[in-house]
Amino acid sequence: MTQTLFSLLAFFPLILAAALLLGFNWPARRAMPVVFTVTAGIAVLVWEVPINRVVASALQGLILAGSILWIIFGAILLLNTLKHSGAITTIRRSFSNISPDRRVQMIIVAWLFGCFIEGASGFGTPAAVVAPLLVALGFPAMAAVMAGMMVQSTPVSFGAVGTPIVVGVTGGLDKAGISDRLIAEGASWEFFYRLITLEVALIHAVVGVLMPLLMCVMLTRFFGRNQSWLEGLSIAPFALFAGLAFVVPYALAGVWLGPEFPALVGALVGLAIVVPAARSGFLIPKRYWDFPAASDWPPTWLGSIAIKLDNLAAKTPVSIGLAWLPYALLAVLLVLSRVDVEIKAFLNQYLVLDWADILGEHAISGNIPFLYLPGGIMILVVLATYFLHRMKFTEFKAAVKESSYTLLGAGFVLVFTVPMVRILINSGVNLADLPSMPQAMAQFVASSVGDIYPLFAPAVGALGAFIAGSNTVSNLMLAQFQFDTAQLIGVSSALLVSLQAVGAAAGNMVAIHNVVAASATVGLLGREGQTIRMTIVPTAYYLTATGVIAVIAISMGITDPLS
Repeated sequence: MTQTLFSLLAFFPLILAAALLLGFNWPARRAMPVVFTVTAGIAVLVWEVPINRVVASALQGLILAGSILWIIFGAILLLNTLKHSGAITTIRRSFSNISPDRRVQMIIVAWLFGCFIEGASGFGTPAAVVAPLLVALGFPAMAAVMAGMMVQSTPVSFGAVGTPIVVGVTGGLDKAGISDRLIAEGASWEFFYRLITLEVALIHAVVGVLMPLLMCVMLTRFFGRNQSWLEGLSIAPFALFAGLAFVVPYALAGVWLGPEFPALVGALVGLAIVVPAARSGFLIPKRYWDFPAASDWPPTWLGSIAIKLDNLAAKTPVSIGLAWLPYALLAVLLVLSRVDVEIKAFLNQYLVLDWADILGEHAISGNIPFLYLPGGIMILVVLATYFLHRMKFTEFKAAVKESSYTLLGAGFVLVFTVPMVRILINSGVNLADLPSMPQAMAQFVASSVGDIYPLFAPAVGALGAFIAGSNTVSNLMLAQFQFDTAQLIGVSSALLVSLQAVGAAAGNMVAIHNVVAASATVGLLGREGQTIRMTIVPTAYYLTATGVIAVIAISMGITDPLS
C-alpha cells in the first residue's frame, strides 16, 4: 500500500464526519458513533494498532470527555442559577442600557468578555459561558453558538494563561536538540521561544482585528429579517474600533510580557475602552439593529433553554451589582487559579481522578482535576451565588435539574467524539511502522503543495485542532512537524511554528466536539452541522489571511537563527 493511500485512509474519518454532518445533515449523535467505529477499524486493521491500545485510547477519551462535560455542567448550572435568582433579567437590562443594538451587545459580550474568559481558562470555556449568556440576553440559540465559536480564534493561542504556547509548543518541540543548535549559532532557546510568541501575537493582531466586524456581518446575514451583509458592515467603524481596542494591547503584551497575558490584557483594556464608548454612542449608527420578533424565528434558531428563559420574565430582578457579581467572581477565581502557584497546586491536589498508563499502555493517561477545571470553579461561584442572591432551595433545585437534563444530550455525543480523537492521536505506536494518523495527514498536505507549503501551514494546524478540539493538543502533535518542514524547504522555523499555533487557534471554530459542547449549553444539540457550515466562513478567512501573511513575510526575507 502506498504512502498516499495510507494518508487518504487517515483522512477518511474526517471526510466521513464532514459528509455526514454537512452533506447529509446528520445530527452529531448519529454521525459520531459511526465515525468512531470506522476510526477504530482503520486503526486496528490498517495501522495495526494493538487492540489494547485502541481500548486504552478510548478510555482516555472518556476521561477527557468527562472533563469537558464537567465544564459544560458548570456553565449551564451558572446560567440556570442566575436565571432562577432573577439576575438574568437585570443583565439583559444592563446591556440594553449600554446599547439596544444587538451588534454592539455581541461585540462586548462575545468578543471582549469571551476573549477574557478564553485568556483565563481556555479549553472551550468561552463558548460554554458566552453562548448561554447571549441566549439570556435574547439572542437566538443558534446565533449565540455561532458567536461563541467565533470568539475561539484570536485569543486562543494565548488561552488558559498561555497554555497552547507554554505547554503545546514547548512540549511539541525537541527542546533539547533545538537548544543545542541554537547555542551553536550564538542564540538560545529563550530567544527562539520569545520569537515564536512575538510572531504569534503579531499575526493574530493583524488578522483578528476584523473578527468583531465579521461577527456582525455573520449575525445580520444569517439572523436578520433582511438577511443582509450590509447591515453588518454598517457598524464597521465601531467594530474596527473594538477590534483595535483588543489587538493593540494584546500584541504589546505578547511582545513584552510573554504568552501568559496577551488575551487577558487585551480583553481587560478592550472592555475598559469599548464599554464607555458604547454607552456614549461613539461610532455607533443611529439606526439600531435587532432580530425579528421572537415569534417569527424559525425553529432551527431555537434551543430548549432559550424557550425556558421567557417563562421566568416575572421573576423579581436583583440589583445590577449583585447580578454581575458572579461573573466578576468567576473571572477573579479563574485568573487566581491560573496565576497563583499555591492556589493552582491546591486545586490540582484534591478531588482529582487520575489514571496513569491506562491498561498498561505507556503515556496514555487521563485525569480530571475537578476543582481546577473551570467547571469546578463555576460550581463554586454557583454556591456563592445561592447565598449572595438569597435564593430559595426550590429555585436552586430547579436550576440543578434543568442543567443535568441538558448535560445528558451532550454526554452521548462526546463519549464517541473524544475517544475517536484519542485513537487518532495515539495511533503512532503500531505494528505497521507508520506515523500517527494525524502526522500522515500533515505529511500528505506538505508533500502535495511543495515550496508554497507556508501558505497552507496554518491549515495543517487547523486540521490538528479540528481533530482534537484543542490548540494545545494540535501544537503538541504538529509543532515538530512544522519545524522539520521549515528546515527542509529552507524557511524560518520559528515562523512555521507560529503559523501552526495561529492555524490551530482558527481550527477551534470548526472543531466538532467544541461545537457539541457549545450547543449543549443552550439546548441546541442535533444541529452541529448547521453551526459548522456558518463557522467555516470565518475559519477560511483566518487561515487564508494567515497564509498570505506568511508568504509576504518569507518574501521579505524573515529569518531566525536556524534558517
